[in-house]
Amino acid sequence: MARASTKENKSLYQTTRESLKLTRETASELLETLSPERIEKIENDRVLPHPDEVLLMAQKYKQPSLCNYYCANQCPIGAQYVPEIKVKDLSQIILEMLASLNSMQKEKDRLIEITVDGKISGDELADFIDIQEQLEKISVAVETLQLWSERMLATGAIDPEQYKAYKAVLHTEEG
Repeated sequence: MARASTKENKSLYQTTRESLKLTRETASELLETLSPERIEKIENDRVLPHPDEVLLMAQKYKQPSLCNYYCANQCPIGAQYVPEIKVKDLSQIILEMLASLNSMQKEKDRLIEITVDGKISGDELADFIDIQEQLEKISVAVETLQLWSERMLATGAIDPEQYKAYKAVLHTEEG
């Protein structure tokens, strides 16, 4: 039997695997294309995982947040453009989203004033940057909700077939 790691500062990949009570050997069997040695190198930050390896771990471990972690922290492009999303409870996600939307409602008229002429003047810049930051909060809240949904689908807490059926109906009604 494999011994449990006592290492501090474990990577997210390692803590995710360990939370599922998988050894590197059993994880390798689950992941099929990753050897225990490759998993060990990824978990100990000796190599960066390939995007397809992260997708596989996210799917098999039922942890879609691994994809966001990779994009936000390890992908050179994503690290510049993708915010890291923290997994939260649904109620917290919704409250943060509503607070952001309410605050943006107040700024809508100011955004119209700033952008009506197609230019942002020096006296408008501070307000514009503030509005951009508020929009970023909304974007992060939406992404957090999406990640929460993906996790619920992956774990079976939301029925994937029913979810797909409802989405198909909604897309039909919109089109």
